[in-house]
Amino acid sequence: MASLAASNHVARVLSVASEVTDVDAGSRIATSWRRCLINHKLDPARQGPPQTLTEAEVRHVAEPMEELIRLATPELEDLARVLREAGYCVNLADSNATMLLSRLPGAADADIFLRWKVYTGSNFSESFEGTNGLGTALAEQKPILVHRDEHFREQWGIFSCAVTPLFDAGGRLAGAVNITSCRDDLSRAAHQLALAVTMEATRRIEGTIFRNHFRNAWIATVPGDGGSGLIAYDDDRRVVGACRSARMMLGLTDGMIASGIDLSRYMQAGSGADDTIELQRADGSPMGQGHVAPPLHTRRTRRPPVARRDVPVGRFDGLHRLAGADPGLIKSVKRLARIGDHNLPILLHGETGVGKDVFARAIHAASNRTRNHYVALNCAAMPESLIDAELFGYEAGAFTGARRDGSRGLIVQADGGTLFLDEIGDMPIALQTRLLRVLENREVWPLGALKPVPVDIRLISATHRDLGRMAEEGAFRADLYFRLRGMEVKLPALRERADKAELIRDIAREEAPNCQLSPEAWSLLLAYPFPGNMRQLRHVLRLAGCTAEDGVIADADLDLPPFGGRAEEPDLLSAERATIIEALRKHGGRVTEAARALKLSRATLYRKIKLLKIEPGQ
Repeated sequence: MASLAASNHVARVLSVASEVTDVDAGSRIATSWRRCLINHKLDPARQGPPQTLTEAEVRHVAEPMEELIRLATPELEDLARVLREAGYCVNLADSNATMLLSRLPGAADADIFLRWKVYTGSNFSESFEGTNGLGTALAEQKPILVHRDEHFREQWGIFSCAVTPLFDAGGRLAGAVNITSCRDDLSRAAHQLALAVTMEATRRIEGTIFRNHFRNAWIATVPGDGGSGLIAYDDDRRVVGACRSARMMLGLTDGMIASGIDLSRYMQAGSGADDTIELQRADGSPMGQGHVAPPLHTRRTRRPPVARRDVPVGRFDGLHRLAGADPGLIKSVKRLARIGDHNLPILLHGETGVGKDVFARAIHAASNRTRNHYVALNCAAMPESLIDAELFGYEAGAFTGARRDGSRGLIVQADGGTLFLDEIGDMPIALQTRLLRVLENREVWPLGALKPVPVDIRLISATHRDLGRMAEEGAFRADLYFRLRGMEVKLPALRERADKAELIRDIAREEAPNCQLSPEAWSLLLAYPFPGNMRQLRHVLRLAGCTAEDGVIADADLDLPPFGGRAEEPDLLSAERATIIEALRKHGGRVTEAARALKLSRATLYRKIKLLKIEPGQ
């Protein structure tokens, strides 16, 4: 019966090539089928998994999109949470239809997606896989629903895909948001509703991307598009940017924007819009309701408010924003600006989660190497046996399991750009020797190579360890340490920053833009030491934004483990640990009874047990 169904499907697809267009979904599916048959020369009966990238390849592909992925993730998490029970997998893909972020549904449905390789790294380009939601939406740059046997390849007929293309701040295709279901009990109409939800989520992501990109400009909405048409303009009312929908509605082109077209003159020329525009953001985050810009025919005399008035405009803008109002970081950024484009190695030192990678990317963006690759490797996350091959590359056949065409290695990939080595203190001594040779000779010897490869890189390293002490103790090469430490930048922990309150306020706007902090939540955030630093703060606020009721984040919404792991409070930790151990011993190890005696919830007690490393039977 299955083979008969396959034959029927193949016959139906082939009939389209003869212009027999009896496809229920209409001409878009029929047109796509013809493209697959005539242009891409695909076989609808072909079986097999999609092309899937390796983990290293995914990292390389995702690197240029990291900022976009960061900005899109909260909305994607919300979308996955809403659609999880309906069995939908949520994906974010790049413009080539490679899935870069995936959120699977419940276990029963997730097994099907894993079995069919519908997950991070898989490519669903229409030219490879035929008509499918992701590939076809990107090919046409329009939202689409591809329901079950509307897929070109018969094997994908168990899925229904609703996909919306995603455009960047300049109106260029950046990727797509894809939701896919494998359930056969949902009608096409139900999936059409899910597509509408996905389209709205994508519009919000595009708005976030646009506002982030033009964070220091005035942002105006174009009436008549539900608030999604956004224009950025400066103090002189010159348009500096416009999103895709605003460009389409107003006929704006790159040339008009580059010429500094006057916003008021343009909109009076026949846009049909009202003569007032609503101010959405002046510093990169929503400003709330009731903020309306002056009429377009009136010249504004006051400057728009910005997050930090002392932030200069220019290539070091990103570094100044990261420095905020912290005196130590401001001093470091000024020194980095004086260094300019000198190829001086930089060593970033700070606790886990302070944002060393973000700071390194900002240094790269401020340099004359910004048009070339920024390549990152976490020395602690990579197995020792793989760091050598990943970093230095290898020739074909250099070792068992090597790729047929070899590998260039991360150092060569960073040629002309920046190489970022995170957690450099965890690099094995043998590899430290090879890295030192690269820095001295400006050339790389891949494994199995007969000659070296010349390279020109700027090296930024980062660590939370005391490399100076490690060098004294022989745990790290002293000569490499001094090579890496051309300039050392200390990144303070969140609890040590002079502008902690401002940082919390800014990140709350980014991670929970539709919420307000209650006084209790605000006090708790200010007092908490944040051992996980900026990364922990973002995760806490992102989760709180999802769980907050009526748009108000209460202290109960903040998932903050007790104590915060402060090193300066050993006596308090020791006393608390002893109290919990005694309660567990008194109640025979029964957590529920021990929690009741300690007047704690079970969840809180379990977190304390894990944090304090209390073993059963202690």
